[in-house]
Amino acid sequence: MRSGRVVVLNGVGSVGKSSTARALQKITTVPFLHVAMDQFIDMVPARLLDGEEGLRFEHSEEDGRPSVMVSTGLAFDRVMDGMRHAVAAMAARGNNLIVDDVFWNGEECEYRLLLGEQQVQIVGLFAPLEVIEDRERARSDRMPGLARWQYPRVHQGVVYDLCVDMTDTTPAEAATIIQKSLRL
Repeated sequence: MRSGRVVVLNGVGSVGKSSTARALQKITTVPFLHVAMDQFIDMVPARLLDGEEGLRFEHSEEDGRPSVMVSTGLAFDRVMDGMRHAVAAMAARGNNLIVDDVFWNGEECEYRLLLGEQQVQIVGLFAPLEVIEDRERARSDRMPGLARWQYPRVHQGVVYDLCVDMTDTTPAEAATIIQKSLRL
């Protein structure tokens, strides 16, 4: 059985990963499943979303603006590790996947290790912090300040196969860039 292709979209929350993934699904020559980090976070019991073992948020201010520091406990780390292993298992069975994730703790290396250099392509989605914060404020499902904390972390040290500037690029346009560049 031939392994599936995996395209991982990495970027700050509200940069447009999920919208780009959905747009990309519409134009690829073969079917791709969309796997979102948020889907796995939604599986976590509420008591773990702000508990010692789960996903913790610490609110503060940075340059007069809200900032939300994120830290994780062992139970939440297992969920995210399980997500990456689930991606590898799905790809091993021949499924093509578009994964939207937020890297801040060596996730790129884990994907490359689990999937091998030939099976995974990492795409960075970028935009200035001001643009991302405007998008974050416009959404009702985002914690103001999360983008500010993520911004200096998510791209640090990541080696990309492709970078897309989302400043003035729509998700459909970004999907076309990705589809053509990666020959999907």
